[in-house]
Amino acid sequence: MKGNVAVIGAGLVGAVAGLSLAHEGYNVTIFELRADPRLADTEDKNLRSINLAVSNRGIRTLRMIDPQMAERVLADVLPMKGRMIHDLKGNQAEQLYGLYGDAIYSIDRGVLNENLLHEIELFDEAKNEGSIQTKFEHKLVNMDFGNDNDEHSPVELTFRRKNSNDDVHLKFDMVIGADGAHSITRAFLGKKVRMDYSSQYIDKCYVELYIPPSDDPSNKFSISPNHLHIWPRVDFMLIALPNTDGSFTSTFFGPWKLTESLRTEEQISSFFSDQFPDAVNLIGEKSLVRAFQNNPKGSLLQVTCSPYHFKGKCIIIGDAAHSMVPFYGQGMNCGFEDVRVLTELLKKYKHVSEDAFEAFTETRHKDLLAILSLALANYHEMSAKVTSNLYKLRKATDGFLHKLLGDHWLPLYTMVSFRDDIPYHEALEIEANQHRLVSIFGGVTILSASVAILYGLKRGLKI
Repeated sequence: MKGNVAVIGAGLVGAVAGLSLAHEGYNVTIFELRADPRLADTEDKNLRSINLAVSNRGIRTLRMIDPQMAERVLADVLPMKGRMIHDLKGNQAEQLYGLYGDAIYSIDRGVLNENLLHEIELFDEAKNEGSIQTKFEHKLVNMDFGNDNDEHSPVELTFRRKNSNDDVHLKFDMVIGADGAHSITRAFLGKKVRMDYSSQYIDKCYVELYIPPSDDPSNKFSISPNHLHIWPRVDFMLIALPNTDGSFTSTFFGPWKLTESLRTEEQISSFFSDQFPDAVNLIGEKSLVRAFQNNPKGSLLQVTCSPYHFKGKCIIIGDAAHSMVPFYGQGMNCGFEDVRVLTELLKKYKHVSEDAFEAFTETRHKDLLAILSLALANYHEMSAKVTSNLYKLRKATDGFLHKLLGDHWLPLYTMVSFRDDIPYHEALEIEANQHRLVSIFGGVTILSASVAILYGLKRGLKI
């Protein structure tokens, strides 16, 4: 055994972190505040409504842990090769993500979480050096980091079990906090380090809606299952992601003032009929009104902090370290990438956790700041820019140059979603340089600009 590890949080990132460390030979215990979401009588599953889009960064992490496990966990995904834009008249226009069939993959958050928890139960200790177990209904109430001058002194965690008056005291060599945007682990960590921390609520509310499967026996999908559907309306929008049963998880995003002003059946029906007429037909007017009135209205929170660790004893990952808005589809993928980066650093530093944690904070922070800014900016792209001629021209130019120049010219979305070998901050830097080049050659034909750029790159010129 390389040590005893506590993972706080049995959500997506916590489960993946536990599996990764167990495969590396650690003795892992995952603690979760809530009850097992797989149980029929579990009411509070804490599952946000927005479907997940799994892309290369997340898939790479799962395959790193175990290729066969990755195949099982992602068995229920549906490929989405691009956006399908719906205008006010119900006309649809396709915008592909890549030139070569690149796709992101839609999966229900609850299904993925349950698949990962099932993999924890399947973990074969006879074939691996490590072990893993999950303890539900354990609330973290205290962290004692032990002797600060002794890096080998254990961390003592105190948990309060549901329906029990007795607290549980357990000691671990290191603690991984993957307990979400409102992380308790982060709160205890913040008492030990001089943590820069900020949180920002975005003035957007989201409400889950639902497009049922089609009645057509020959096709259970009422709209294309291979696209992320967007109804962009500048200040608000509707999206829909496919599920394997033919349904679509649809989500409305809009300012809180607008959302809260839609109260009566008439107000809701009139608003959606004016702005999303084809979506009303897909959802059903009565079902839409009922869902909008009764489903929870969620907030969007962005969290930034640094450092992410204390010595080799505690580190936070996923939403606990960098909660982001969902508009780039990278929240979960970034959290899974945290796991890969941390695992690789532990191996690099021969499992000396203090060195690995320090390197994680130093190298990962600039990438996390980059993806947080991209996620926030992408709302404007999805809700407004996708319909502008300038945006379409820039996208066409990017596609043309990428096809002509290959890896010498990469669209930003390609770098973020399909090139897991390019760190987030480098993707931003490359995009900024490419944008500058487009501006320089704005008065020249695209072909001439491409030839000039290629010549400069081959000669090693800095532009």
